[in-house]
Amino acid sequence: MARSAVYIVDDDAAVRDSMAQLLGMHGYETRQFADAAGYLDAADKLPKGCVLLDIRMPGMSGMELQDELKKRGREEPIVFVTGHGDIGLAVKAMKAGATDFLQKPCDEEELIGAVRAALAGKRQARPSGDVDEKAAAALARLTDREREILGYVSKGLTSKAIAQRLGISVRTVDIHRANIMNKTGTRNVVELVRLALAGGFMSGD
Repeated sequence: MARSAVYIVDDDAAVRDSMAQLLGMHGYETRQFADAAGYLDAADKLPKGCVLLDIRMPGMSGMELQDELKKRGREEPIVFVTGHGDIGLAVKAMKAGATDFLQKPCDEEELIGAVRAALAGKRQARPSGDVDEKAAAALARLTDREREILGYVSKGLTSKAIAQRLGISVRTVDIHRANIMNKTGTRNVVELVRLALAGGFMSGD
């Protein structure tokens, strides 16, 4: 049985080698690319697989590569793995179809879990517009104010920007954000965005 393929696109050779070694230990076939252009040149000849993609690279960025693949009608599952990410980028990437958005350094369990889910087509498992009931139930526990703040968080706004919009203190916003994560069982803002998408709180369009 052929091993599942994972394509690592990152301009940092040490990062590529580390990921390739880890993935190989878990039975994945890997191929490395130092930039987006190199991956695009080879993409049509490669077996279907998952793409582990950095965001900031010389030449074409990871987000630009994601857009180009969509234009070409390619549907490779993409997991962003970046040390330069922020919530705004995470929202944009996941709305555009990325299966996950991980912050470097990510641990072994997190990376392998994301790759496994991507190859299984986890994000595509539900019809467009369908809602994950567990995620929706978690979101239903939020108060009106918490849902309002989640809406701003999901758009990539910082606590300071949200505080200015609502006329409240940054500390109050941070307390609400902590309560939101506690009620939804999320560990960070990227997980929260993922849950908001799955629960139908925010559109993937």
